[in-house]
Amino acid sequence: MEIDEAIAQTQRHLSNEGLSMADLLTQFRDRISPTLIGESNWQNILRCATNLPIESAALPFGFELPLHDSEPIADLGVSLARGTKTEDYFQNQLNTRNKHSDSTVSSILRLFAEMGANDSTLEDIVGPKVMLEYDIGSGASDAISQPGMFLRPGERPILGANVQGEDVTTVVDALVSCVGWEENEEERLNVEQAYLMQPADTRMDSFGVFPSRSRSIRLAIMGFKTQQQLGTYLHQTNWPGEVSVVDSVIDQFRKRANIERTGINIDVQSHGLGPTLGLTLIVKQRYTKDSRYWLDGLTDWEPFLKALSQEAIVVPDKLEQLAKWVSKPTVLFAKSTRYVLLQGIHHIKLVVEDGYLQKVKAYVFLVLSAGL
Repeated sequence: MEIDEAIAQTQRHLSNEGLSMADLLTQFRDRISPTLIGESNWQNILRCATNLPIESAALPFGFELPLHDSEPIADLGVSLARGTKTEDYFQNQLNTRNKHSDSTVSSILRLFAEMGANDSTLEDIVGPKVMLEYDIGSGASDAISQPGMFLRPGERPILGANVQGEDVTTVVDALVSCVGWEENEEERLNVEQAYLMQPADTRMDSFGVFPSRSRSIRLAIMGFKTQQQLGTYLHQTNWPGEVSVVDSVIDQFRKRANIERTGINIDVQSHGLGPTLGLTLIVKQRYTKDSRYWLDGLTDWEPFLKALSQEAIVVPDKLEQLAKWVSKPTVLFAKSTRYVLLQGIHHIKLVVEDGYLQKVKAYVFLVLSAGL
């Protein structure tokens, strides 16, 4: 069965299981350790998920877990796709003018409209999907803010060969437009410069915007082979942080695990790069269009988790529960059919700011399929 057909079939079955993602997540509570997500935070996640279609579970969804924070909090992430039941859901929401979600719904539908426009190349680059990230555990209050929106150039990968500048600006312009920001030429030029400085064997993994935070364009760049290559890139792009600190962090992990390549997250603003740097240390090569992109062998993460256990800022109990998150596919029996639940770790990010390693975040996923 083709992947699109399997997703469509799963969505049809999920529509018989409940009205929203909250209905589904309620059934998963006993699978999620209270050490990772406490009850108060869980209720806020459910409140947010009430405004998300249950069909979203046919695509990867999951949580951002701060391993450096002893509080059991998490943010929520979901994936949506144009031309599916999730698009129908948001169109219906807009028609009924749900005031709580008007801004988010409008942004999603504007993005879907551009993807589907006859003269647009956006979907040729990123495909039909958009990822949303809700600041729930990391938010300043219990209020649900407009989520961050992310696009991945999985259909036409953007490689650092300095020949895909138009693809870069197409994706960035779409994100800026969909959230209602005004065009900013300085910001746009800085994004282009960040791309032009990329080594040829790296790729632009994702683009993101956070409408509820200070304005910036979040870029994820993957595939740096060496520390020298990464350091040169950070110097050339005038990252305002201390490259020596980045080297020190990577050195420590290289002593503990076999790091093949490194990825980074940078925030591009109108005045240049922001001071925060996210580091993703890759223990094996993974690509967006790889058929196992969302799956890992059960032991693939063991070396890196062991390396993390030596970091003083990582909460041991959380790390122990994170290791248990990766599991074999599980068959679940529900009202409409049986599903196969897949869950694992997507990536772990080390956050460097103000001269030291400040945060460690794990991004974990789940996805259901009724077609296996």
